Amino acid sequence: MQTKLKTPSGPKINFKRGVIDMTHGAGGRATSRLVDELFIKAFHNEWLEQRDDNAQFSVLCGNMVMATDAHVISPLFFSGGNIGSLSVHGTINDISMSGARPLHLAASFIIEEGFPLADLKCIVYSMADAAKEARVSIIAGDTKVVERGKGDGVFITTTGIGVVPKGLNISGVNAKPGDCILVSGTLGDHGVAIMSQRQNLEFISPIQSDSASLHDLVAHMVQNVPSLHCLRDPTRGGLVTCLNEIAQQSAVGMQIEEKAIPIHESVKGACELLGLDPLYVANEGKLIAICPASEAQNLLQCMQQHPLGKEAAIIGEVTEDHHNLVQLNTSFGGQRIMAWLSGEQLPRIC
Repeated sequence: MQTKLKTPSGPKINFKRGVIDMTHGAGGRATSRLVDELFIKAFHNEWLEQRDDNAQFSVLCGNMVMATDAHVISPLFFSGGNIGSLSVHGTINDISMSGARPLHLAASFIIEEGFPLADLKCIVYSMADAAKEARVSIIAGDTKVVERGKGDGVFITTTGIGVVPKGLNISGVNAKPGDCILVSGTLGDHGVAIMSQRQNLEFISPIQSDSASLHDLVAHMVQNVPSLHCLRDPTRGGLVTCLNEIAQQSAVGMQIEEKAIPIHESVKGACELLGLDPLYVANEGKLIAICPASEAQNLLQCMQQHPLGKEAAIIGEVTEDHHNLVQLNTSFGGQRIMAWLSGEQLPRIC
């Protein structure tokens, strides 16, 4: 029977009024108390309870998938989530875009001296809630503290692993001329929510981040349309950047219809005010799917049956194009070449 290790003796951490100091990252008693009283308590599972420098787990049948993501968002708290929930959603989604079922996560924190412990607790428990909702365990991690002024609050890196069922092959190299391009819902919500909060803008219709874990939606899609060719979550750089990436990977072109792309009117208005193009704005709870044209309607109906795909739409098709261009048929009857994002449209967005 495994013996539970005791937390070092001493006064409990004051999570209401306390702040991070350098002793929390020194590797001594304060570090151990922070890990035990916050991280292990929040992420509680059999692997963390062992207090080892690694986590051992059994491997399921199929191809293993691994993804890692660093999260440096500003502000740390936003409408629809915070850096904690975002760090879980982001890595789970990267794993899911292969059709994999996510299994476990590891998390690494870089925390700035002076950061309020109340805010850190809120972030950590938000991560725990997001992981629990996704049925994924955070089984390993690390904590470092940097001097005041060198960390901008907190940075989080999450690494995840998952397993792809045998016989499933979903990749950015699989797009073929004639395939249909679909999105799972409205675009630009996350990026505009972050930017509007950063600029202290208020709108009649509040704009909320779409941050969410997409693995259940993906599993539903794969079960109904196993011939799916590509999946991608359009985070930094938005829809257009992702389509350019896939066009390069598969050596094809893309044509998308402006009228068919779902975007909330409030997001369109905010983008006009901020001078942004919503097709380049980040998303954290949407995906792009590419499938054979013969399966497009079936896939669309399947996506619309899921809570995270209610506003799914077919937005274009893959074309034969040795220049690998992404072209937009505008609502005015013209055509635009949608090049890669140039420069930095939205800094510190995810």
